[in-house]
Amino acid sequence: MLRNYLKIAWRNLRRNKTFTFLNVLGLSVAFAVSILLAMSSFYELSFENFHKNKDRIFGVYSEQQTAQGPKAGTTQPTPFATALRDEVPGIAQITRVLEGGALVIQGNKEMTLDVIWVDPNYFSMFTFPLLQGKKGDELQNLTSVVLSEDAALKLFGSINVIGETVSVLINGKEKPFSVGAITKKNPSNTSFGFEMAIRFENNSEYNQTKDSWNAQYHQVYLQLEENLSAASFETNTQNFVSSHYQEAIENAKRDGAVANKQGLFRMLKLLPLKDHRFTSYKKGQAVASRSTPYLILGVAFLILFIACVNFINMRIAMSAQRLKEIGMRKTLGARKKQLFVQFWSESLLVFVISICFGLLLSVLLINDFKTIFRTEASLTLLATPIILGSFVALVFAITVLVGGYPALLMSRIGTIQSLKGKVLMKGKNRVRDILIVVQFGIAILLISGTLVLRGQIEFMRNINLGFDKEQVISFPLNGKKNSYTALNLLKHELKGNPDILSVSGADNNLGMGKDGSLSSSVIGFEYKGKVTHSNFLVIDYNYVPTLGLELVKGRNFTSAADSLGVLINEAMAKQLGEKDPLAITLNINGDTQSPVYGVLKDYHFQGLDKSIEPIMFFMSRDLGLSYAYVKVRPENLAKSFDTVESTWQKIEPNASFLGSFLNDNIDRTFRREKSLATMITSGSIIAIILSCIGLFAMSMLIVAQRTKEIGIRKVIGASVGSIAFMLTKDFLKLVAIAFIIATPIAWYFLYNWLQNYAFRINLNWWLFAIAGVMVLGIATVTIGLKTIKAARANPVQSLRTE
Repeated sequence: MLRNYLKIAWRNLRRNKTFTFLNVLGLSVAFAVSILLAMSSFYELSFENFHKNKDRIFGVYSEQQTAQGPKAGTTQPTPFATALRDEVPGIAQITRVLEGGALVIQGNKEMTLDVIWVDPNYFSMFTFPLLQGKKGDELQNLTSVVLSEDAALKLFGSINVIGETVSVLINGKEKPFSVGAITKKNPSNTSFGFEMAIRFENNSEYNQTKDSWNAQYHQVYLQLEENLSAASFETNTQNFVSSHYQEAIENAKRDGAVANKQGLFRMLKLLPLKDHRFTSYKKGQAVASRSTPYLILGVAFLILFIACVNFINMRIAMSAQRLKEIGMRKTLGARKKQLFVQFWSESLLVFVISICFGLLLSVLLINDFKTIFRTEASLTLLATPIILGSFVALVFAITVLVGGYPALLMSRIGTIQSLKGKVLMKGKNRVRDILIVVQFGIAILLISGTLVLRGQIEFMRNINLGFDKEQVISFPLNGKKNSYTALNLLKHELKGNPDILSVSGADNNLGMGKDGSLSSSVIGFEYKGKVTHSNFLVIDYNYVPTLGLELVKGRNFTSAADSLGVLINEAMAKQLGEKDPLAITLNINGDTQSPVYGVLKDYHFQGLDKSIEPIMFFMSRDLGLSYAYVKVRPENLAKSFDTVESTWQKIEPNASFLGSFLNDNIDRTFRREKSLATMITSGSIIAIILSCIGLFAMSMLIVAQRTKEIGIRKVIGASVGSIAFMLTKDFLKLVAIAFIIATPIAWYFLYNWLQNYAFRINLNWWLFAIAGVMVLGIATVTIGLKTIKAARANPVQSLRTE
């Protein structure tokens, strides 16, 4: 029986080649795109899921009340972790983590590796399987290091290197370490990847800060004991906070800070490991948002939904051509159940074919997809029992609902009604109209989102950041030489080159360079009896002209002799509240009084999702520089870049050159927004194409049903335009209704998304008008292709049509 159903279904599908092709094409594309987008979404959601203890590992951060409002901090002082473990019950394991780059020397090889400075139990908490070495002994020795598989191959060309020696440059000196273990290649779905792990006590800050609670420069992660909740642990830390931060709490009260809802001025909070990638710290709180991967998954479902709507509408519309077939089958004794199974088997066959083509298409496109969207996602992520089971259940539900609904409608048509050739009742047309409104509403939502996303990206790309991003090259000072020595050699070598305008350095980069580093530093000091916090940057005296920063008051550093003073930006001057900031001195470090030499115009030294914060600029030989900045003439950018690269290789022949222009650095900071915009743009295009496929097929069927009417109207004098308008207006009404419904929904979601950025575009009405006009125009062209052709046909042939 089943074989018979499938054989008849195949014959019917072959008989209606055009509609079968359109259905298979739409569903195949929808399945392929949905699979790829779902793969990308699940990849994002899979970060840190491979750690065995993931549900009990938390990052520790603080929430503190200040006179300027609540602030959150993720860094901790050196003695914090040991004191917390000893004084607060419930900690199974705890580790300090300091991330950064370090120059590693092995023989004649010198390379900067991604290094983490951690405590010995780091590898007991986090799951990084070993290839070589003994589990549990990875960092028991202070002079041992752990290498990743990739790092071992870079340094030695082999992973069988246990006991071999490498040197790491720490505080300008080479310190030897022995290789104690080799881990497997870091999974791509982790934010805790590393190339080398070293005991925390070896970091350059440790000896100066091991007893200090003021210097906060690293993160702390802990693993809670079984059956202890994060909320209970946070409550248990209140005495610990009161004991170790009493002075800071008293200062906050003195400065006018307002207690939080719990009546506290400082709290320790725990951030679940699974939230690490998705958390931002805004308004003094950690906010975890998975909106991006869920949005991508939502676009996948919407595209699949549009394809299913097309299928339903075409099947319902095609029922008019099969009414007599239904009537004959019923006359010969066919029951509703048999008719339902027959029509449903046709739908099932279309879905099976489409799924097969969709899977094949996704496999063929996956490499291009990964390249365009810069993702390491793979189809193996979907090969888990839960996801595979959910996919099978989803496909079954779609075939039952999407294929079963039209089959149910056709099987319920009365015998006499069928034989007379009457179309389905009007109520079914209302269902069709609702579905068309929904699918075009989705298209308008996606197009609106595309326009706003791309508008915000262009805004971020073109906004005046307050510094010269087009002509300045930045690169890490990643060689063996002292940073100031290397910078002076760079200045000397480039001096006299007409394409080089100036050279400087700083301890932080602007934007994200090729080394992937993004960092900032904050300092706190008392001014007029109140604690003041500010970002700070260690710079070379030529930094201001090199970056093209604007001085609004005072003067710049003129030479290294100006190291006692500071520069501040306008936001810092406003925070200090002085009419003449040049007349004051700041007690920043001990008894040293630092005069303010000048005030710089505010510029964007952080992302555009943040307002411009106070910042101070120092010159200090005690604090090293990390990046060089070279300003070049605009006429020969490529040549100048090559000159800077060759000069650096001359100064540090064994160091890699990781230079890039600042505009490229800025672009990297919103790479995620660009990928999201590309995905939604692609989704919008596909949604429009699928919607148009459905409209085109529907217009073909309606023209076929009204062929004689068209002929009669032409005979009595109707124009081509009036007939085309008659055939088109009902569909265009539905598109207009979709625009009216979708626009406020799109506005609501896009407005809330834009609130994530301190600097953003205005949500103008014309963005939504463009989306509506685009959809209306595309729909008009799609329907018009068939309706105008039908309106221009010879009426004699139309009236002869059976």
